[in-house]
Amino acid sequence: MPELPEVEAARRAIEEHCIGKKIKKAIIADDSKVIDGVSPSDFVAALVGKTIVSALRKGKNLWLQLDSPPFPSFQFGMAGAVYIKGVAVTKYKRSAVNDSDEWPSKYSKFFVQLDDGLELSFTDKRRFAKVRLLEDPASKPPISELGPDALLEPMTVDELHGSLSKKKVAIKALLLDQSFVSGIGNWIADEVLYQARIHPLQIASSLSRESSATLHKCIKEVVQYAVEVDADCDRFPLEWLFHFRWGKKPGKVNVEVGADSSQFPNNWIFHSREKKSKKTFIDGKEIDFIVAGGRTTAYVPGLQKLNGNQAGKAVGKPKARTSKKKRDGDDDDNDNNEDGGSEPTSEDEKIARKAKSKRELRPKGPGKKPSAKRKSKASDTDSEEDEGAATAAAADDDQKKKPRRVTSRKQVMVGKAPKKLVNNQNTNKPRKKVK
Repeated sequence: MPELPEVEAARRAIEEHCIGKKIKKAIIADDSKVIDGVSPSDFVAALVGKTIVSALRKGKNLWLQLDSPPFPSFQFGMAGAVYIKGVAVTKYKRSAVNDSDEWPSKYSKFFVQLDDGLELSFTDKRRFAKVRLLEDPASKPPISELGPDALLEPMTVDELHGSLSKKKVAIKALLLDQSFVSGIGNWIADEVLYQARIHPLQIASSLSRESSATLHKCIKEVVQYAVEVDADCDRFPLEWLFHFRWGKKPGKVNVEVGADSSQFPNNWIFHSREKKSKKTFIDGKEIDFIVAGGRTTAYVPGLQKLNGNQAGKAVGKPKARTSKKKRDGDDDDNDNNEDGGSEPTSEDEKIARKAKSKRELRPKGPGKKPSAKRKSKASDTDSEEDEGAATAAAADDDQKKKPRRVTSRKQVMVGKAPKKLVNNQNTNKPRKKVK
């Protein structure tokens, strides 16, 4: 899914091919889930005739600066992607649109034709992206709420260590928090923690300054390198965890990455989703998968160990998927809020999920009566109990045949008492004296 390098590659492609050109035509999808807060017709009216001045980015958000406001902004979500007809824009993993698909794609949410005939489209197959029309995108959420950009506004080592020392959360979850640092997603977080030899569940405040410095170095190197190669994963270093973390299943070379097995050492085992589930290795060491920060997380237990008070603690495994919708999805696609996971992302969701689980535990109706076949297989003890119960029932019947004797006023009030008794009760009232 798109993270900082993928969004930056899209920004650079727009900057190279679209700057200074006027929007001649626009088509905005009638999809209120993606097109946020504005009607398609108003969106079109705000674009046509405007000139694209620049393309800007912060974290995983991109917006186009026009010659006058408002400006279109794009929050890429899980599968948002920019395409320019006739231009090779980097396609990240599990991209929604192929070269052979119709143009513009049926998944296009934002389409413009420029005055020189060039056509630009923003697509989103999964519909978790947000396309907005804003007067000043940088001053409005979600962009205004983002932390420093991992590429453009890197922290110093001292700033990073100082920030980490105040955070009592797992380091993987913190790196995914866009208000802490923007642009880092699931694969980048896994990569930098692997290279820094830090366990994903290590509490951030427990990291030493030395570990913080190593993490700082790895974030800088991974992000800068991925950006330099336009997020083309075929050009990522062969020793990166990236090539081994997809799918959790070993087998042949992962064709989605496009790696050539002849380039790798013989003791490296590759994987693809079509193969039987077994263990996956990198450089002879096993890769394990856990849940960290609400996301499926790849790490190497032999190299990334919990330290300090956390040493020796058990780590959580990903929950087994049961629904078809989840089985068809990608391990890294468990979010609809950029980096949220299969876990509830708000208190409301947690309460709703807890209430649902309680409802499911309640009995849905009276239990079924035991069948005659089941009764015939009852134990001797059960037979004796039944016989005793029958004897007691017979005794009750005999008792019922005897005339009932009401002995208290309470019984008269509850049951149906003989009229004679009621009359007797009435005689208890004080009689008037007859003169």
